Amino acid sequence: MRRLFPVVADRPDDREWPLEEIADEYAYPEPLGPSGRWLRANMVSSLDGAAEYEGRSQPLSSPGDMRIFGVLRALADVVVVGAETVRREGYGPARASTAFATAREARGQGPAAAVAVVSAGLELDFTLPLFTSPAVPTLVVTGERAPAERVAAARHAGARVVFAGEEAHARAELVPGALAELGLRRQLTEGGPRLLGALAAAGVLDEVCLSFAPRLVGGGTSGVLAGPLLAAPQEYALNGVVEEGGFLFTRYIRSV
Repeated sequence: MRRLFPVVADRPDDREWPLEEIADEYAYPEPLGPSGRWLRANMVSSLDGAAEYEGRSQPLSSPGDMRIFGVLRALADVVVVGAETVRREGYGPARASTAFATAREARGQGPAAAVAVVSAGLELDFTLPLFTSPAVPTLVVTGERAPAERVAAARHAGARVVFAGEEAHARAELVPGALAELGLRRQLTEGGPRLLGALAAAGVLDEVCLSFAPRLVGGGTSGVLAGPLLAAPQEYALNGVVEEGGFLFTRYIRSV
């Protein structure tokens, strides 16, 4: 890996960064934002703007992307993901990392980030390891009018149900606050595009980490954001760029 921006003169290029150095690069701000929480997104995009290939993001990834993916999870209190992404990607629970055990304990975090699945109908397979064998209980985020039988099924499977709004679905603008009330303030969302689009439209994304894969996909597949146009373009400031094997790993902070 080599840092392209900002430039650090005494740091050599073209070497594999240890996990601790990647963690320093992506550390959450201290203190967290004015709201007392910080929501960052981590997504990968092809050169032609696709966030997936044949329904999955893995074909766009790389070893460097996966190292950053693992570190971002190790830094977070909670990983927020949409139900459709859970179904498509075969999501499993975040695993405890021995490399970050001491640092997480020092920050008062559990052994691994909780996974929070945002879903309206709760049409989820509660026999998946995500629900049956997580290091910490998986959360399901929905609205107060979600189907009662599915809420009961989630709880029976061991998931913790979190309500974010009075409707049948979670209100995107309320999701970060509902998780922060549980002490989950260092937040990471891995999409998919519909969830990310809803969070962006709600104006609650503090940071976007976007990996650019040197690959073309074609076929008119969906981009990083899905859903209606935002009310107005949102401004983000470039905070860092790292390169490895032709992949660019960028980081943007929401402009105030």
